[in-house]
Amino acid sequence: MRAMVLESIGMPLKLVDGPDPMPGPGEIRLRVEACAVCRTDLHVIDGDLRHPKLPLIPGHEIVGIIDSVGTGVARSRIGRRVGVPWLGHTCGHCPYCLAQNENLCDQPDFTGYTRDGGFATHVIADAQFAFDLDPDVDAVSLAPLLCAGLIGWRCLKKAGDGKRLGIYGFGAAAHIIAQIALWQGREVFAFTRSGDRQAQEFARSLGVSWAGGSDESAPRQLDAAIIFAPFGDLVPIALGAVHKGGRVVCGGIHMSDIPAMAYELLWEERELISVANLTRHDAEEFFPVAKSARVRTHTKAYPLDQANRALDDLRQGRLSGAAVLVP
Repeated sequence: MRAMVLESIGMPLKLVDGPDPMPGPGEIRLRVEACAVCRTDLHVIDGDLRHPKLPLIPGHEIVGIIDSVGTGVARSRIGRRVGVPWLGHTCGHCPYCLAQNENLCDQPDFTGYTRDGGFATHVIADAQFAFDLDPDVDAVSLAPLLCAGLIGWRCLKKAGDGKRLGIYGFGAAAHIIAQIALWQGREVFAFTRSGDRQAQEFARSLGVSWAGGSDESAPRQLDAAIIFAPFGDLVPIALGAVHKGGRVVCGGIHMSDIPAMAYELLWEERELISVANLTRHDAEEFFPVAKSARVRTHTKAYPLDQANRALDDLRQGRLSGAAVLVP
């Protein structure tokens, strides 16, 4: 196995050769076809998310072919293409799991954070947290759906049924969920970094009604807004953009502090909520919807050993769509 390994927080990943991992009971091994690069990977590597397993192989938007199974897993799964997401395991017995809220599990494992992920040629996964994927679709185009797509879908559901939707931060998740929102008949307004003409043109190319900087006002009040960018300063801006009874959804796993703001921004029954992780039910819903909506992911492929360059391109905002590592 070859893998890009995080040995110390804040340091570049290191290419390491080692023996192929072997699946334990209830586990599968994948030969990785593609693994997308997520902003959460940056949060892990940069230390924004504390206490990762070290050394660690990052990556949690994994597409691969099962080539080995552990005890308790049907051998008929060998040869299938599956996807492995951020939520890698849950306890199954805490109050949240028992209430069908496994995304809030008290004792979870997270792929590429508390267990090794997909910046590698092979990865071990819990067989119950690997989703069957279409074997005929390009693996690179599928990879961003495993987190950007799934988290975006959960955010869209939390945003409600409003027709005018604002999206703050137009990266991997936004470009996927904008396509679904448009397919649903919604009007989408894209907010990017101030002056980021490339991102705004990219958003317009997908069919949004309006694209501009997050320091600009949308031409009409919004029913709801989703914030994918990790900047707390956007929260009062988004609350000011939605009408009475509107909702603002924070979709990131990490965000800078929300500044003090006037209570009137939240008053009139506006709601501010967050999205945490995902559930397997989200995947059951999302993949058929993405297929029906004919979602096209915009990607840039990198060889595995160029993972650090892909991460830096994401960090510096040089990407439209998603970076994907190909072993």
